[in-house]
Amino acid sequence: MPRIPVENNDRMSLRIASEEKSLLMRAATLQHINLTEFVIRTVVSAAREIIEQSEHIELTERDSLHVLSLLEEPPAPNKKLMAAAFALPKRA
Repeated sequence: MPRIPVENNDRMSLRIASEEKSLLMRAATLQHINLTEFVIRTVVSAAREIIEQSEHIELTERDSLHVLSLLEEPPAPNKKLMAAAFALPKRA
């Protein structure tokens, strides 16, 4: 069945097993909020955590010191790097 395009992106629908919905409703009730608010709070929080984990790099102390030493004393460029540099368009 074709779907009608939606003008805004404010609504989302999904299918869920009745047992899972009951579980979510029970948790929402225990927090004294409605199901929509519970799902939004929980999912948005989880999404932020996943994004943070994906975008955040944590180095060990040894790795941090290695990066700093490379920044202070970079290695000489190899042939591929030099070829790539010369292949760049000239600045005006």
